[in-house]
Amino acid sequence: MTAFNGEDEVVELCRDLIRIDSTNAGDNAGPGERAAAEYVAEKLAEVGLAPRILESDDKRANVIARIEGEDSSRGALLLHGHLDVVPFDAADWTHHPLSGEIADGCVWGRGAVDMKDMDAMILAVVRQRLSEGRRPPRDVVLAFTADEEAGGRYGAQWLSTEHRDLFEGCTEAIGEVGGFSVSVGEARRLYLIEAAEKGIAWMRLTAAGRAGHGSMLNSENAVTELADAVARIGRHEWPVRLTPTVRSFFQEAFEIELEAEDAEAAVAKLGSLARMIGATLRNTANPTMLDAGYKANVIPQTATAHVDGRFLPGYEEEFFATIDDLLGPGVTREFIYHDIAVETAFDGPLVRAMAEALQAEDPGARAVPYTLSGGTDLKAFSRMGIRGFGFAPLKLPADLDFSGMFHGIDERVPVDSLQFGVRVLDRFLDAC
Repeated sequence: MTAFNGEDEVVELCRDLIRIDSTNAGDNAGPGERAAAEYVAEKLAEVGLAPRILESDDKRANVIARIEGEDSSRGALLLHGHLDVVPFDAADWTHHPLSGEIADGCVWGRGAVDMKDMDAMILAVVRQRLSEGRRPPRDVVLAFTADEEAGGRYGAQWLSTEHRDLFEGCTEAIGEVGGFSVSVGEARRLYLIEAAEKGIAWMRLTAAGRAGHGSMLNSENAVTELADAVARIGRHEWPVRLTPTVRSFFQEAFEIELEAEDAEAAVAKLGSLARMIGATLRNTANPTMLDAGYKANVIPQTATAHVDGRFLPGYEEEFFATIDDLLGPGVTREFIYHDIAVETAFDGPLVRAMAEALQAEDPGARAVPYTLSGGTDLKAFSRMGIRGFGFAPLKLPADLDFSGMFHGIDERVPVDSLQFGVRVLDRFLDAC
């Protein structure tokens, strides 16, 4: 078998994946993930694996493969990454988002950050290890999923219900979003590892009123009722709620025993981290869409709005009680998408393996836990009893706004960060 070098391969793997259009607008009308899945399956088959491509719907494809470890009696490790990306407007980009262009030391394109970079790193590490005859200490299951960007209905959720047997023995997992560095000094970098993520409540609000002529008096105007509810939700000041992971972040990163009354001030001092960490201090609910009526002089019978709600681990009940109070009696809600919050303790052998692998490649590294304000496929896998973390290791330039590129324009990842990630993941697999 030809020997592959992961550091040499990872950049081209990432570029190839970016060039495959797998945009997902959430309407199941896009190109799907089939082409990307076939590419991944081919790369895995070249090193002796027997990957399975599983379609949940036309072109909505997932890839699953298992690597037999030295001790298959141990719990297996799941490495997962999604193949879909969010849509883009190419006119806004410096380099075309499907070009995989290399410029200014970075690979540019949609998915360079979220998350074809990690897909490429997994492929590169696996191909190198297997071509060299190096098996992991325990079984490793590889999952490249569809539809993560729209909640995973055609991907991780479907796999966890329809193909649960393929994850037999999996006890732990790593995936997105974590393991990236944030500089806090010339020689010190925090590597944020996701140990928790907020729950999701995408809701449709509906107000029902009395239809009528726009020139007449109407005390049952659905638009007015809905607008009042949306304004109450959008302006609500949610209280600070310090979860174990948020407390642990401040303790591990800055040796601060955080209290609720000090949380806002502490976050304000975090610089580029403030936006990311600030969103994990409280539940949030942001109105995002409004729809009502069909003519300027007609009062519609109904009006609707959409709200993106996110709740902290342990605070789902409080979140919905507050939302229902803010809605008022004339507005109802229904779910467009609803999923759990997850949280795990930042301890144990897997955490040590991540921290030690980072420190071996970057002596200035300090691994710290954090809460993701968004959601990932981990939600679906956690329902199978799998304990997971976000760990896609990247050593980043201090001036790169990495978190701002998730779903943003000019998404890019440094070439040397990809190569760093390959080295860290290789060490991690040896130790886990």
